[in-house]
Formats: sequence, C-alpha cells, structure tokens
Amino acid sequence: MPEYEITELHGDGIGPELALCVHSVADALPLDFDFHDIDWSLKSREQRGDEAIEEAAASMLRTRLALKYPTVTATSSPNAAIRRRVGFSVIYRPAISIAGISSNFKPNVNLHIVRVATGGTYDDPGQLVGKDAAVSLRMVEREPCAQAAAFAFDLARKKGNLRVTSASKHTIQRVTDGLFERVVDDVHEAYGDIEHNRELFDALLAKIILSPEQYDVVLVLNEYGDFLSDMASGLVGSLGTGASGNYAFNEKREVKVAMFDPAGGTAPDISGRNLCNPTAILLAFGMLLDHIEQYPIGHALRLAMFGAIADGQCTKDIGGELGTKEFTQVVIDRLADHLP
Repeated sequence: MPEYEITELHGDGIGPELALCVHSVADALPLDFDFHDIDWSLKSREQRGDEAIEEAAASMLRTRLALKYPTVTATSSPNAAIRRRVGFSVIYRPAISIAGISSNFKPNVNLHIVRVATGGTYDDPGQLVGKDAAVSLRMVEREPCAQAAAFAFDLARKKGNLRVTSASKHTIQRVTDGLFERVVDDVHEAYGDIEHNRELFDALLAKIILSPEQYDVVLVLNEYGDFLSDMASGLVGSLGTGASGNYAFNEKREVKVAMFDPAGGTAPDISGRNLCNPTAILLAFGMLLDHIEQYPIGHALRLAMFGAIADGQCTKDIGGELGTKEFTQVVIDRLADHLP
C-alpha cells in the first residue's frame, strides 16, 4: 500500500473537528498516510512567533504535501507568513456547482480559477501621503506569472484540453497587467494544443454570470483572483464548499510543495458543537489525492460526497439535518460504491 507523508497545520475554531473528518476518511481509503502534526493555533503562534513558522515550513519542505485547517488572524496573517516562507506563488480554486445545494444562480458553474498568489497591492500595506491621501505599490513579477500560466495550461491539458482565459485590465494598467499578458503569451507558445483567450476582467465578471459555460480555466493576477474566487463561490451557493490548492515551484517550474485548505474561516460560534460542514476540507483532501496522482480515489471521494448532498444527507447549513460526524460517516459508507 503506498504511503504518503502529509504535514498537518492544525488551527483554531472548527479546525479540530475538520481534522477528525479527514482522518476518518483517510482511514477508509486504500492508501497509507503518515500525518505530521503542527500546532498552528493562535495560542501556539503567538507564544512561539517565528519558531512556529519555521517548524511548519521545514516540515512542508520535507513532506512536500500539506493540509491546513482554518486559523485565526490576529496581529498578522498566518497564510501570508507561510506563503512567503515556503514560496507559494500560485493558488488554484475550483468552483463547481453541486447538485442539492440551492443557489440563486441556475446555470451550472464549472470554473477552475488559477491565481498568481504574490504581488499586486497585497504585499504592500501602503503609506499615508500627508493627511488626506494614501498610496500603495502594485508589483507584478515575471516568474510568478510564468509559473501560474504554466500551471493553468498544464491543468487545462490534464482535464481534457479545456480552454484557458487570461483576464486583466491590460488596456488601463498597461505596464503591470500588460507584463502579465505578455508572459502568458510567451508560456502559451509551448501549449499550442490548448486554446487561449483574453478578456478584460470587468467584462469577464459579467460574462461568467451571463454564460458560465464559456469558461473553463481562468488565469488572473492576485487581487482579481481573490475577487473572482469569492464571486464564483457565491454562484455555486456556498462559501463553505470552497477548497484551494497552494503551490510552490522549483527552477524548472515543477511543483515542490503543495498545500491544500478550505476557503472558510474558523467559525468560532459553532466550534465543538458538531455543526460545521466538512465538505470544503474533504474537497481539499480530494485535491491532494489528485495531486499525488491518485485521481480515481479523489474522484471516488467527490462522488460519495456529492451523492450524499444530492440526496439531502448533509449538514444543516446546506439544507440537511446531519451533524459533522454523521455526514462524514455517510460519505465513508458511500465510498465503497465508488472506490476503484
């Protein structure tokens, strides 16, 4: 049985409950996992400071795989800290309609959002200019854009020659967004079998709402990806079903570390009450399985989970009556019908 080492960054709020769900599902799979626990709770991070970041980074660089549970942001962002230390430059967020989850949006959504995870204005808090103005620096770098573009085109190829759309405001932000689009064009030369289109980002938002079926893989800069990911989660009916992959690369643009996490927060109001929805963390675990080339098993997990949700066997936040543990057990029970 193949064995995989996974760094687990344990967090706050509903994090411990989500970890129990992952371990229960992992035990039901025909794979062997060796989880390396890192205490990344707010208390631990505040007491240990940089030592906590270094411990997490060292483990992740060794195992090359990680799961991260929701963490509280107090004085500084733990996500930003680990992103800088490990060198995550690309975030991948699928946004896919799930039968059984009600939404105000009727068409099916099947988007794969690839986001440059560095630069933009997010890396610069800005500064005041006098009393009545403020300024921040917007940085766009060639190599993270190239890594994101290569990831997007590879993803499109693996999923059956999907279309890739890069979106920015290159007609207005001619230098920064213009560099991004030029880099995408350069990388695309090695992917002649993949269709590449370009859209202005504001027009893209409207077109996705009007005709989501026209878009498969969408490649964007940092802020744009942040906005688009949350909008897409709203279209599919729940922020609580979003999962992300975070990737760092070597000099050959090969993934050297991959970390997977749910998009939601710590939900302190329901923590410890068997009420949280584990769909996002299980989708994140499914993404990890895909990454380690165990796609049939990752797909089986998704089929088991989506089937349960479609039949109304789910948690209360998405229309069911089950608790966290009970929903997880239903998914495990259904797995046998889908595992290869």
